[in-house]
Amino acid sequence: MMLNYYRPDNLNDGLVALSENSWTLLAGGTDFYPARVGKHLNEKVMDLTGIRELRSIRETEDQIYIGALTTWTDIVNANLPAAFEGLRKASKTIGGVQTQNAGTICGNICNASPAADSVPNLMALDAKVQLMSVKETRMLPLEEFILGNRKTARKSDEFVTGLIIPHPGKDARGNFEKLGSRAFLVISIAMVGVVAELNESEEIENLNVAVGACSAVSQRLYLLEKEAKGQKLQDLEIKPLHLENLEPIDDIRGTAAYRNAVIPELVMRAVKGVL
Repeated sequence: MMLNYYRPDNLNDGLVALSENSWTLLAGGTDFYPARVGKHLNEKVMDLTGIRELRSIRETEDQIYIGALTTWTDIVNANLPAAFEGLRKASKTIGGVQTQNAGTICGNICNASPAADSVPNLMALDAKVQLMSVKETRMLPLEEFILGNRKTARKSDEFVTGLIIPHPGKDARGNFEKLGSRAFLVISIAMVGVVAELNESEEIENLNVAVGACSAVSQRLYLLEKEAKGQKLQDLEIKPLHLENLEPIDDIRGTAAYRNAVIPELVMRAVKGVL
């Protein structure tokens, strides 16, 4: 082990080292390196890319497990249910191919940017975060894991080892809509992740909707989800009351007023796009 760099090749060694010292954890590095351009690197870095067991997608009858080092390219190429189509679409928009090959899904949630493209989709999938230390393994709903802009509930001696997603209904379908200044290589101005299931009468049986880049943390639209049940997609209306938990801000990509104006249309496109 070098003084300021360590690349364990198994989970146990990494957890032991993390229990003994403070480390900055490195997964894909697609956020880590750009944030440090021109700066002297004086922090202790633990490179997780050698822990191969953290890069996998496994499906059981009840749930789907996505390992922490699973890349965007892995998700694009995986044989996942239709409910994951929003997450797959988001994976294709994150940077260029090089970024998609290196960047990891759990690195994205741990970075905890309000504009993290995976988060609305994972919230719509009811994802839980698996955290592990030498002492315990615990699970947190994604909504409880991300606490704010660049803030998470991960303890200093914990790894995020993966995501646990309950198996969606066989007819559930996902979708993702992203608004940016251009089609690719762009940070979101606003985005919506949706998972919906219709019954035989084409009425909404279940609807999960989450909006990103319009609050410090992506937000589920629970009131909309509740009122949508039993409605047909073409009859669904997005009301101001449905969006009251959003808190958009002015930033370099767009104003709060602009975000407030476009979100109803973006939500409607995302919901209707599940068909």
